[in-house]
Amino acid sequence: MLRITPSERVALQMLANGQANREIADHLCVSEYLVEARLAELFRRMGTSSRSHAIADALRRGLVSSDKI
Repeated sequence: MLRITPSERVALQMLANGQANREIADHLCVSEYLVEARLAELFRRMGTSSRSHAIADALRRGLVSSDKI
C-alpha cells in the first residue's frame, strides 16, 4: 500500500485540478524546485512516469477526488 503525506495528497489534488508546480509551491509555501523533487520521488514510488499517469493512478487508488477536477 502506498503511503503519502498530507502535502503529497494536496500536491496530487492540485495536479489533478490542472495547477502548475509554481502554484503548488506557492500554496505549500515551498520552492518550485522542492515541489519538482518531491513530485518526482512520489511518481517513482507510485511507479508512474508522467503527470497524467500519476493523476490517473491517484484517481484509481482514491488518493484524489474526481469531483474537484
